[in-house]
Amino acid sequence: MALRRHRLPRFWLGLTLGLVACGIGATYWWEQQLPQRLEQAARSGDLEACLRYSEQLEALRWLGGQAPAEQGSCRRRKAAQLWQQQRWGEALQLQLQLVNSLTGSEADRQRLLVWQQNLQQRAMTRFQEGDLPAALKILAVMGDDHRADGDSLGDKLSENWTRNRLQLERAKGLTEQKRWWEALEALTRIDHPWWKTQSRGLQAKVQKGIEGLSVQEREHDAHGQLPHTVPAAQLDAQVRQRISQGMDEWSAFQEACRALGGQVVEAGPETACQRRSSKR
Repeated sequence: MALRRHRLPRFWLGLTLGLVACGIGATYWWEQQLPQRLEQAARSGDLEACLRYSEQLEALRWLGGQAPAEQGSCRRRKAAQLWQQQRWGEALQLQLQLVNSLTGSEADRQRLLVWQQNLQQRAMTRFQEGDLPAALKILAVMGDDHRADGDSLGDKLSENWTRNRLQLERAKGLTEQKRWWEALEALTRIDHPWWKTQSRGLQAKVQKGIEGLSVQEREHDAHGQLPHTVPAAQLDAQVRQRISQGMDEWSAFQEACRALGGQVVEAGPETACQRRSSKR
C-alpha cells in the first residue's frame, strides 16, 4: 500500500506533463497550418477568414513563426473596404494594426495619415456649415473630439463655437440698449461663417442705428460720457470718410481714432476714442 501511494503522484505528474505536451504540440501544429490557410483565404478573397487567421497567427508569434505577406495584404484590403463603406473607425483601427505590424510599410503609414486628414477635413466642413455635433462625431472616430488637456481639434472647435455664440449674444444685448458702436465691435469679432450668417439681420440693424445718430447722440453713445475724448464731429467725419473707401465700420472707427491722436479704450461697459494725453 505504501508503494502504491508513492506511485500515484508520479502518475498524475506524468499525465499532466503529457497533456501539456499534447497541447503545445497541437498548438504548434495549428501554427504551422495557419500560413497555408491564410494564403488560401487571401487567394479566394475571403477577407474575414483571412483576418481571423491573421489574428491567430499574431497570437501564436511566441512560437517563432514568421508573419507572411498575406497577413498584411488581408488587413490592407479589408481596411480599404471598410473605408469605402464609411466605417471609418474600423478602417482606422485595422490600418493602425497594419502599420504597427511587421508587414506594415511606409505606404501604409501614409495612407493612415491621409485618412486621418480626410476625417479632419470632413469635420471642418461640417463645422463651417454650422453643425458642431456632427463635426465632433467625426473627430470622435479617431479620438480627436476631446482631451483632458483641451488640446484636441474638437476642443478648439467647441471653444471657437462658444466664443462666436457669446459675441452674438453680447451684440444683441448691446443693440437692445442702443449702444451701437459696442454692438458693432462685438459683431466684428464674429469670425465663424455660420454665425456671421446668423448675425446679418442684427448687423443691418446696428448699421441703421449708427447712421440714424445725430452728432450729439454719437458723442453720448460712443464716447461722450468718457472724459478727454476726441471731438465727436471730427471723429464722425473721419469714420465716414473711411467707410466710403470700403472699410468696415469698426475698423474705420479704430483707424479714425488713431488718426486723431486717440486710442480706443473701454471704460466700464462703454468703448471710446480717448486722447492719449489724458493717460498718465
